[in-house]
Amino acid sequence: MIDQSKISEFIAAALQEDVGPGDHTSNACIDPRSRSQAVLLVKDTGVIAGVDLAKAIFSHVDPTAQVDIMITDGSDIAFGNEAFRVSCNTLALLQAERIVLNTMQRMSAIATLSSRFAVEVEGLDVTILDTRKTTPLIRFLEKWAVEIGGCTNYRNGLYDWIMIKDNHIDASGGITASIQNVNRYLAQNNLDLGITIEVRNLVELHEVLESGGITRIMLDNFEIPLLREAVHTVAGRFQTEASGGIKLQNVRAYAETGINYISVGALTHSSGSLDLSLKILK
Repeated sequence: MIDQSKISEFIAAALQEDVGPGDHTSNACIDPRSRSQAVLLVKDTGVIAGVDLAKAIFSHVDPTAQVDIMITDGSDIAFGNEAFRVSCNTLALLQAERIVLNTMQRMSAIATLSSRFAVEVEGLDVTILDTRKTTPLIRFLEKWAVEIGGCTNYRNGLYDWIMIKDNHIDASGGITASIQNVNRYLAQNNLDLGITIEVRNLVELHEVLESGGITRIMLDNFEIPLLREAVHTVAGRFQTEASGGIKLQNVRAYAETGINYISVGALTHSSGSLDLSLKILK
């Protein structure tokens, strides 16, 4: 469930950034009493996301706005579809237009790519995860879109899951030392967090298995045959995760190794934008 206060804060900040002291073009051209109806047109193929957000944006700029939703978040879309129609004050509509389009185009692209990854591993017991490779300050929107597309959110930030990566390991004196440091820190601060540790080869994997004290092992940039061997070696003692170099074209082959999780930064950092348009109806 998305925190409604975060949505409200985002909308207010986005309006402040875009509208500032006033939309002078619209103020000069349009009667402030005017009302208009507009339609959200789809000009691409994919999965729609951000419809609920758009409704919240229109309600923010005009509490009397009426939004008639034809296509809900998570639905497949094609060129020419109408996602929704909105009727509201014309000045408010034009203030909201770019914020609605920018967020929906971004979210829909992420949902589309997430959906494609989910389809590729359909029928296999694996979970596709997003990462922290998101746009600052709108991470919650991008992760919302990942869920709409059918994949799963990993950690929200540095605060809700422990992830011991290569830099942590090297800076703390090795794998065993880093695991011990983390568990000591969690105990001292009365924290109950999952622990993932990254390994780069089978030697590091065996050291983790000997040490224990973790939740999940991230097998980073393992080729598929080596990944299969690593999963077999872990033998269910800990959760396993694959990351690095995983694309639509090879994700199913990675999933077929028996890995539990696959993390894909591309879901958010390489999704692009889906073409949408908001047109006022005459």
